[in-house]
Amino acid sequence: MTAAAKEAGMDRDDAALEAAYEALAPCGPDLSNGMTSHAPMVAEALASLGRGDAVEPWLAGYRGLLLPRPTARARIDTGRWREALGHEARSGDWSAFFADALAEAPWRSVLATWSGRLAPGMCAAATHGPIRVAHAARALARSDTPLRRDELAAALGYWAATYQTLPTSTRAGVAGGSARDALARVALVPPGERRFDGTITGALAALDAQPAFAGVIDWFDGGESLDAAISDLTETFARAFLANAHDGLTAIVFVHGVTSAAALRALVPYLDAATARGALRYAWQAGAALYATFGTAPPRAEDPEPPRATQGELVERAIANGDEHAIKLAEACLAEHARRPAPAYLAAADRALELLVRGS
Repeated sequence: MTAAAKEAGMDRDDAALEAAYEALAPCGPDLSNGMTSHAPMVAEALASLGRGDAVEPWLAGYRGLLLPRPTARARIDTGRWREALGHEARSGDWSAFFADALAEAPWRSVLATWSGRLAPGMCAAATHGPIRVAHAARALARSDTPLRRDELAAALGYWAATYQTLPTSTRAGVAGGSARDALARVALVPPGERRFDGTITGALAALDAQPAFAGVIDWFDGGESLDAAISDLTETFARAFLANAHDGLTAIVFVHGVTSAAALRALVPYLDAATARGALRYAWQAGAALYATFGTAPPRAEDPEPPRATQGELVERAIANGDEHAIKLAEACLAEHARRPAPAYLAAADRALELLVRGS
């Protein structure tokens, strides 16, 4: 147990997370296989599931992929920060920028300011940017420690460095209705026009040649309750997962529709009403973009059959499976199911365990 964990009187799960952050502090946001590191996100998800005991064993099998944290090379000008957005090579510069910001202001204030500024880039690094920030925010909400502030700085830095926007209409006004109704209106990119180059980020570039997609952001406003709107989004994208995930790649793609929408729930407590509404629109847009570029079928109207496994069994199976996306989806689906029960959450978590295998 770290000194900060002892001083803060953390429980077993948060102490395990603190130890993971300490071990991961020298590590960067990318892996040696070219993919995004999920280590800090999985560690926080396991702690949130009450399975801190599984954190260190899981990390032991992941360490061989980790790369050193990139060093800062050039200071980002606080008055010209927009010029540095989306430059992944400046990941170290951005982490240093946010470390300075967090040294000067409370983390909640920094999170509120920058979540709003970065929200138009919700699809950053295939949505890993905001997802990692959300996990860091949840960890800090439980205990404010230097290691957790450092993780928030790295997470915000990754979001800024991988910042990517989607075609967006400037037309004012939004359409009402449910997320499921809105998703039914989203046109799928024709197979011959898709641009999968081995990355989800690259595939999203196909939307630049699809003029109709720019209006998608206006098709869902969530109604009066932001809490209910997030539930609507996560359930809709859990249904999209069930309709479209049929192998490892598509499972990974559609996992992010759920987990990125769920990430919004961890961010909105720190945002003012207008900023939170804007972030909701971009979260919807990001999930719709994944559907448009990888989808093959609309979600079914009827509820899926829930799995026979209990929720506890789903957690145990996710840990035994070991895949980072399977673990994160299980945590997000169980948390969303606890708020507004729907069989799609449990069915999606169960189906992911059939499609995803660690290291595949």
